Amino acid sequence: MTTPHPEEMQQVTQMFKMLSDPTRLKILLSLQDGERNVTSIAAEVHMEQSAVSHQLKLLKDNRIIKSERQGKTILYSLDDKHVVDILQKTFEHIHHR
Repeated sequence: MTTPHPEEMQQVTQMFKMLSDPTRLKILLSLQDGERNVTSIAAEVHMEQSAVSHQLKLLKDNRIIKSERQGKTILYSLDDKHVVDILQKTFEHIHHR
């Protein structure tokens, strides 16, 4: 691997900051099987919708998730397959002994 540019290093650091929060990690894991609305996500992670909405905004601002409006409902999903890959590789790493 070549040495990344400082801007790229900052982006990687920011992504891992987003993934390091247990609440955000739960939200991401709830989205790995497909798109969901905030009510469904909040019920799965056992949190208030307002708190989940705040975390969804952070994840979206950092391009880890995306949203799509369908009528009055906003559906959230992982931004791309790389997010699932990162999560899977991380869990594989912690289980590797």
